[in-house]
Amino acid sequence: MNRSLFLPRLYGLFLLGLLAGCSQAAPGDEGAAAPAGQVAVTTTKPLQQTFHETVEAWGSAVGDPQRARAISLAHGGQVIAVNVAAGQTVRRGQSVLTIAPDPAARNAYQQAQSALTLADGELKRTGQLAAQRLATQSQLATARKAQADAQIALQAQRALGGGSVRETVDAPAEGMVTALSVGLGERFTANAPLLSFTPAHALVAQLGVQPMDGAKLHAGMPVQLHGVYGGAATFAGTLRMVGQSVDPQSHLLPAQAELPPEASATLAAGAALEAQIRTADVSAWAVPRAAVLHDEHGDYLFQVEHGHAKRVEVTLRSPDGDTVGVQGPLDAQAKVIVLGAYELNDGDAVKGSAQ
Repeated sequence: MNRSLFLPRLYGLFLLGLLAGCSQAAPGDEGAAAPAGQVAVTTTKPLQQTFHETVEAWGSAVGDPQRARAISLAHGGQVIAVNVAAGQTVRRGQSVLTIAPDPAARNAYQQAQSALTLADGELKRTGQLAAQRLATQSQLATARKAQADAQIALQAQRALGGGSVRETVDAPAEGMVTALSVGLGERFTANAPLLSFTPAHALVAQLGVQPMDGAKLHAGMPVQLHGVYGGAATFAGTLRMVGQSVDPQSHLLPAQAELPPEASATLAAGAALEAQIRTADVSAWAVPRAAVLHDEHGDYLFQVEHGHAKRVEVTLRSPDGDTVGVQGPLDAQAKVIVLGAYELNDGDAVKGSAQ
């Protein structure tokens, strides 16, 4: 045979062999796609789990109204120095205000002091006369009573602040000045509130909840609280009170939760808070969120039964998180369809792979 004709024929046979080899399916490719008429899905096994149902709440840390106190004086006066600001933390005995006594109280004290000096002199003179039998015992007793009355009157005026040129109002304990009721140079009357004070470790969470959730709540429920901003720590508290009327400004139902003592070291009064109030513990099937679908009939999911998708009606009990809780007639041995469920109808043939 002519060499120039043999080589082209040889090359042609080689190319046909390559094309025939490429047209054959590679081993292992049979499972890459579902056979015709089947839908490829991803499945997982349902598990029973305890879920905590919660109610969301929002609010802020405030001074405990049951432990807060208003500081006042039993006498009037004038503020000559303000040594703290509202919201400032103070230690026990720290000066918060400096007060000048009321002029009338100062005058009454000086009068009482003069009256005592006079009574002391009168008692001394009467005692000398009685020793000389020039005064009776009745006159001596009267002088002694006058001196005692003058001492009592002076002590009363000293208690009313008239005995000092100035006095300080000190913090009764470690805590925080939540509000100032007087300003520099202001005159005040006896028993008028000067400032509001909240002892340390006496913060509570003032919260608001949706009105429709109010019926689920009662005092004593556990509450998880944390600050809104930054990586704030989480605190475990207890629900103390749930209001019965909606706040006209926030349109939320007021609630109050106790904070643990350590919260005061992290939270400042007025700090914004988020809270989850645990209302109940329920047992439900744990499934991925993507497995639960919804239509006009409610929530549902699909399980694989004999190679076909079976629709199961469910009730969503714990909707938060990537894993949710559902209740319904699920088969514990049947896989739940997670991916591919949106393409299914009840009874469709499926081929599943584990997630």
